[in-house]
Amino acid sequence: MSDSIPLVDLSKRTGYYKMPTPPAPFASKLRDRSWTASLIGSYVFDWIVLAIVVGIGAYLGIIEPNKRPFSVLDPSISFPFTENETVPIWPTLVIAIGIVPLVVIAVVCLVFVPGNTVPRGTPRDLTWKRKLWELHTGVLGFSLAMAGAWFITNGMKNMFGKPRPDLISRCIPDLTNIEKYIIGGASSNVTSMSGPAGLGQLVSADICTQTDSEKLNDGFRSYPSGHASAAAASLIYLSLFMASKFAVTIPYVPPSGDAASHTAFPSRIWNAASSGAGLDGEGPAQRTARYNKLVTSIRRQAAAPPLYLLTLVVIPFLGSIFITGSRWFDFRHHGFDLLFGYFIGFVTSFFAFRYYHLPIRQGAGWAWGPRSHDKAWWSGVGSYSYATDKCDYLWPGDEEEARRVRTSD
Repeated sequence: MSDSIPLVDLSKRTGYYKMPTPPAPFASKLRDRSWTASLIGSYVFDWIVLAIVVGIGAYLGIIEPNKRPFSVLDPSISFPFTENETVPIWPTLVIAIGIVPLVVIAVVCLVFVPGNTVPRGTPRDLTWKRKLWELHTGVLGFSLAMAGAWFITNGMKNMFGKPRPDLISRCIPDLTNIEKYIIGGASSNVTSMSGPAGLGQLVSADICTQTDSEKLNDGFRSYPSGHASAAAASLIYLSLFMASKFAVTIPYVPPSGDAASHTAFPSRIWNAASSGAGLDGEGPAQRTARYNKLVTSIRRQAAAPPLYLLTLVVIPFLGSIFITGSRWFDFRHHGFDLLFGYFIGFVTSFFAFRYYHLPIRQGAGWAWGPRSHDKAWWSGVGSYSYATDKCDYLWPGDEEEARRVRTSD
């Protein structure tokens, strides 16, 4: 009996398809990942798109809203008009959800990025490229969250035309001629009801004698709350951003993959560790780290971050709750208006953060890298990543990931 089993040469069979080998450049040289005019233009266009969305949202915020019929005896819209708001739009709200988050993002990116994982000898310009990229993605994500919340909220406000809790005080209804404005509800002639005029009846906004049209129109923009959506979009995004950059999360055991991939410039760690160990082999430092991880107790592989960092991360979130709550005791919104507005801001902030940043528990605080210049504007069906070239090869990137690749055994 033969000691080995003969293998069939499948390449000679009809219909056999052999996977193509990567093109020669993959094995011989690094692909140029420099910032081309097309790639830069694609990100400039991203900002233009956001500006257009903000402009449309601003227009939706100034057009006359629908005015839902109401009852002049409805106690839920009979609160007094608060002249001095707790959080006025200007300057308090603009500073709290606009200027402050942008300043914090800039300080974090310029001071704390790329962190202490940068190997010695890394060029200074490479470090600044990373700082500026993290700053760009941080601000771009923030802008996406705010623009999305702004557009959705303003569009819904004018579409629904829901009365605010202080509508009656804004409206100053003409009660002496209420019969002229009744458009629905129970009729006293039909139900034999008696009592105050307007009981069980709905009137149109034409009953209002308010001469300030902007004040009156704003009285029909209760749902959803713009303060709540903007505060959530801005400050929850800021909390997520800070949690990512300061590694504030519930302790967890990281995946068994190479931890070096989470550093600022992984290939530079790789080159230093693999010197003298073969072009594609593990160096002493890598072998030691892998061994230590295998023999370390699971309880010693993670720990809770300091509470002062948790406090810093939570402060923006608490600020968003305060801003939202102020609209309740200022009689500007009903409860559901605030909850739904906050939900809008939460969704846009979380989406924008994950759109430009790695998950907090997996990404070590980094943003996703730039698009490939081959796919700066379009990827097409069948392509799984905008970071790869048009053939979907994962090349050894730019100088951050640059390393020699063994071409032959």
